Amino acid sequence: MVAVVHTFDNLDGSLFDVLVDCEIARDTDAGHARFAIYMTRKGVSHLNNAVKQFQLVLACCPVGHPDHAAALTNLAWARLRGYIRQDLQDIDNITSLFREVLALRPQGHPDRALSLYCLILALNWCHDREDTAVCIHESAQLCCKLLPLCPEGTYLRSIGIDSEVDYVILQCNTLPIEASNEGIHLRRNVLELCPPGHQHRPDALDNLAHSVWVRFYQHGSIDDLEESIQLGREAVSLCPEEHSRRNTYLNNLAFSLDSRFDHQGKFDDLDEAITLYEEALRLCPVGHESRGFSLDNLGLALRSRFNQRDDIDDITRAISLHREALTLRPSGNSSRDTMLNNLALALQTRFEKSHVSEESAKDLNEAIDLYRESLRLNGHDDPERHITLHNLSSALCDRFTRTRKDEDVKEAIDLCEESLLALPSFHPDRYFSYMRLQKAYLSRYRVRDNPVDLSLAVENFRLASGHPTQGFPRRIQTALNWVDHAENHHHDSALEAYQICLELFDNHVMTRSSIISRREAATAFHGVQSLPVDAASCAVRSNDLQRAVELVEQGRGQQWSLASRLRSPLEDLEFTNPNLAQKFSELSKRLSDAQGSAGSTDRAAADRAAIKYRKLTNQWDAVVAEIRNVQAFSRFLLPPSYAELQVAARYGPVIILIASQYSCSAIIVPTSGEPQHVPLPTITLADLENLKGRFAWAIRQASQMGLTESRTDLIVLLRVVWDDIMLPIVNVLEHILELKRRSRIWLCPTAAFTSIPLHAAHPFKTKADRSGREPCLEDLYICSYTPTLSALIRSRQMMKKCANPSFVAIGQGQPGSGNGKELLAVDSELELVRKLVPATAMCTTISGDSATRAGALEALEQNSWVHLACHGKQDHDQPYNSHFVMRDKPLTLLDIMEKDIPYAEFAFLSACHTAAGDEETPDEVIHLAAGIQFSGFKSVVGTLWEVDDAVAKHVVEAFYTTLFEGSKDGGVMDCTKAARALNHAKRAVMKKVPLEQRIVFIHIGV
Repeated sequence: MVAVVHTFDNLDGSLFDVLVDCEIARDTDAGHARFAIYMTRKGVSHLNNAVKQFQLVLACCPVGHPDHAAALTNLAWARLRGYIRQDLQDIDNITSLFREVLALRPQGHPDRALSLYCLILALNWCHDREDTAVCIHESAQLCCKLLPLCPEGTYLRSIGIDSEVDYVILQCNTLPIEASNEGIHLRRNVLELCPPGHQHRPDALDNLAHSVWVRFYQHGSIDDLEESIQLGREAVSLCPEEHSRRNTYLNNLAFSLDSRFDHQGKFDDLDEAITLYEEALRLCPVGHESRGFSLDNLGLALRSRFNQRDDIDDITRAISLHREALTLRPSGNSSRDTMLNNLALALQTRFEKSHVSEESAKDLNEAIDLYRESLRLNGHDDPERHITLHNLSSALCDRFTRTRKDEDVKEAIDLCEESLLALPSFHPDRYFSYMRLQKAYLSRYRVRDNPVDLSLAVENFRLASGHPTQGFPRRIQTALNWVDHAENHHHDSALEAYQICLELFDNHVMTRSSIISRREAATAFHGVQSLPVDAASCAVRSNDLQRAVELVEQGRGQQWSLASRLRSPLEDLEFTNPNLAQKFSELSKRLSDAQGSAGSTDRAAADRAAIKYRKLTNQWDAVVAEIRNVQAFSRFLLPPSYAELQVAARYGPVIILIASQYSCSAIIVPTSGEPQHVPLPTITLADLENLKGRFAWAIRQASQMGLTESRTDLIVLLRVVWDDIMLPIVNVLEHILELKRRSRIWLCPTAAFTSIPLHAAHPFKTKADRSGREPCLEDLYICSYTPTLSALIRSRQMMKKCANPSFVAIGQGQPGSGNGKELLAVDSELELVRKLVPATAMCTTISGDSATRAGALEALEQNSWVHLACHGKQDHDQPYNSHFVMRDKPLTLLDIMEKDIPYAEFAFLSACHTAAGDEETPDEVIHLAAGIQFSGFKSVVGTLWEVDDAVAKHVVEAFYTTLFEGSKDGGVMDCTKAARALNHAKRAVMKKVPLEQRIVFIHIGV
């Protein structure tokens, strides 16, 4: 393999040029002849003669000469063959010559492939002899450039390119895994050399997956972790059951999934990781070299599951697995320190979840001994030493709590300080050191009662919850713990802790790509359900009412607020910066479309969807940041301030009812001025929970009574609501705010208040002068509800004057088997509505076989006013599956939320349970009426419990008769009059409709 220098064929050149070229050719041929003798006879003198001849040729072809590259190639090639036969040693000079040639043959040069091949061969031999990683790194890079130039069937393919590329792949696969940019770049190059179908592709995928996982571990980028999982999935998919390295690929993929569980808190990841670890362990029977690692990995995952689900079998088995793993790593084994640490961790975990006993003390003491042995085995320069340091610190704190020996807690603090010194500022594991320090200081504070220790504990809570490279779930749990301790110890950082927790929770839920998974995220943390009201209560107790309003708003209705960000009105921005508004609008649409309603059963597909969603989220965040740099838009989509929220009270005060474990009270947001605090000292959260249960029982009882029978139990309860809850509020409205009677008010209940019919509060008393009965709440004011203040503001912002409103009445009285009883009055109700709707409204009716899921959705999209008469079903396990019963399939809350309903104005939901919320997340107000409002309907009438269709039509008739007064003569249909119409209708049907069927109807919105 040599490059031959040919003479010029330029016949116009001078005689001298031709003579020189002829001499170059003759000298080159002489060099080749001597080189051929060397190759057959192997005498060093023949090699030296050939090299001298080629050097002579090179001297005649200086830089700039058209044959300079060929002359360099011949000289370098002869030297390389001498190096291969160990007759020459100067490999650095040889590779330098080949690099010089390559530089002279840029992209597109016909001999570039040859030059690449020569340099690769030289570098490979250099690596083989000198074992220098830099050579194989460069060779891998060059192979990626060479292969596209050499398709199958070309000359270079026939002379051994593939064997050189395979050598590079195999050598790279034996190199240590590096998380540096250079190390990961190498792994990407190797993967490029292993296209689908290549025998070494699984190893290349696994090594790259490991590299990016290590970078994630060091820097905390979720993108690296996601890529690691994708690569790992492909590696596993390429390995059949009998593949010798399948257990390794399974372990590594499981490890990445385990890491994502730690970072994002997705239980599916942990369950899948355990399944993969179990399979890997089955592939490593007793005696297998990898059994120890499989045992250890499965043990760690089972410990994680025990921490989440408290199944004692998980931690018992984890300890057993770790003990077996330790027996496979005797003294002197390089992995023994890791096995010691992990067994100790499992024992400590069992201790922390056990009752105080001799047996549990044994677990703790054994754990401490194992940690100490592990620490002795890993030297001060061991990159994993910090893990054992903060684990030992934690165990010593546990022992201090029991024994109160100061030396334990002092050592615990010193160990954490040492671990922090070993870690760079943004290393994800600094989080654990902060947490162990917090634990140590808090333990000592509980025993010694020194305020300095409490302040130091709080500072470490602050550092841990704010550590940017740790995942949201751990940081949220930390902030929740901070909240608990600050409340319990009356520390003034409580409000700060609540704020941080709400922000972290908001960011965490936003990372979920499906509506269902967001609710799962919202219910995953113990205590987070009451966070908004507890935060508001804390602000109230701190005499900061404006902050209380802001916090309760920030934390409530999170699902709606997240989704509404993608539907924000942009009129002002379009006027100021139309290009930016369009960019935001397009990204919001793409992000909204990327939201799945449920997770895919194909985990790889779900991962791809999550990655796509996160990338869109990052782009959307960048555009939002850009918008906030525009003058007058600095608070774009940020949690609203009190001044912004007060706009909700423009047409009447909004009353926020806060049900917290710390206090129950109301905050009235007036049309102007400061918020008013109304303490509710006679009622507690427990009282409200009890009241909720009693209401459910009383309504069931009342539904079985005749029209004229007295609803005594229900009356007693409504009197309690009046006396203990609404009367103190009414006193402030009347005497401090001086609100006129029959004015509108909006109720915004939280937590347990959401299940109580506050609008129906009634004293059921005769006036002192016996001139009549005392007025109830709905006598005094026109009551509406709103899920949040922002929802009310948004509904008003989206109000449009509709010149030609369209009205559709949808009814389904024959739901089919298993979907409820036949509703005999539906058709007559629809006919009644049709007659009452003004002719100008273009009223249509859909019922019977036409009232299908698709038909109802289409009707919602095409009409501005909607009346729905059918069964409504609340799904307590999954509120997003709450639905209206149609002829074929249910019309779910998810179906409605995911639709764009551009003309929406008003909806009357004459169905059961349309405004009953989610018991697990009451502050998410996830019910059918809220979903209808979110989808664009500004004014909604819904129901709190089961409706009797036979009597509901009386309310419907009275409602529409009042609402459309004046519209018959060409007046405008106005959905803002719905609340007054409903109030009037309830009073009008008092003699026809029993109490529980009147108060079941509520108004939501404008």
